[in-house]
Amino acid sequence: MSQISATEDPDVGAAVRSAREQRGWSGSELAAASGVSRAMIDRIERGVSSPTAALLGKLAAALGLTVSGLLSRPSAPGSGVLRDRARASWTDPDTGYRRRQVAAAPVFPVDVTEVHLPPGARVTYPAATYVFSRHLIWVTDGTLTFHEGDTVHRLEAGDRLILGDPAECTYENAGGDDCSYFVVVAPS
Repeated sequence: MSQISATEDPDVGAAVRSAREQRGWSGSELAAASGVSRAMIDRIERGVSSPTAALLGKLAAALGLTVSGLLSRPSAPGSGVLRDRARASWTDPDTGYRRRQVAAAPVFPVDVTEVHLPPGARVTYPAATYVFSRHLIWVTDGTLTFHEGDTVHRLEAGDRLILGDPAECTYENAGGDDCSYFVVVAPS
């Protein structure tokens, strides 16, 4: 697959279509598994509609992937330097939530993603997103209010959280300043 620059969003539609086709699924089968309408999946795959982070979470979970796994593209060899400008990036059209890939499979054994969450932004992922992997969140700037099922964690710069059993999770920046954090995802 091709390299993606940090200023260019990955072709999300092609990534969804490719993952769906690799599983031999029709659009209707992905719709049934994800709870996302067939019409919306078709619009995403054709590049007519840009999905939100929450919708990508549903599609990735149904496909047995992390969001990073769905969006990432090999952009460097397994060793050596990856320049900042060559890191894959994706921005949620609704919230301004921005993901920048640091490392991803297959060139590294864990996914590491840098996330920028603007003030007032809130992104929710379904529990199915966390079923097949372990997640660690490390806040580097600002304050993250993290809802792990019914438990709410207030994480400040330097704090880290290792998630427990799969639950619906919401990343929220309730403050007036930007929040940045890293998400490290390892196979279960």
